[in-house]
Amino acid sequence: MFNPTRDQARLFFLNSWRKYHMDQALSEAESIALKWMSKHPEYFSTFDEAEEEVLAKDFAVEQGQSNPFLHLSMHLAVEEQVSIDQPPGIRSAYRALCERMGDEHAAAHQVFECLAEQIYQQQKNGQAFDSSRYIQCIFEHCDIVQKP
Repeated sequence: MFNPTRDQARLFFLNSWRKYHMDQALSEAESIALKWMSKHPEYFSTFDEAEEEVLAKDFAVEQGQSNPFLHLSMHLAVEEQVSIDQPPGIRSAYRALCERMGDEHAAAHQVFECLAEQIYQQQKNGQAFDSSRYIQCIFEHCDIVQKP
């Protein structure tokens, strides 16, 4: 399993951004990253900062800062889950949510809430990730009751 460091994850996004702006070929993963990066103009100035500054930067929630790299990593995680339908059922749940909301980006943000809640519960209770509860949460955002 790929487990990048904080700096490696940030560099992946920064390099994708730079390659795009230099008209260089992008890998499939970089293209997916850029798709989501382009939907977040509020982060563009961060992507354009000097690499050393970005790598050293802390994004403090207490100071009202959003971590663009964490946010984009969530987008990539959901995209990957949907592409391989893992956990099983996420693809149909996500598609239903996209259809209900009429906006793939907004739907992804709703999925983040469900994913974050399940991770929080997992850590808080020391239990395994509850995939069925995760999928049910997504369906609940659609006002759809999933049949067991």
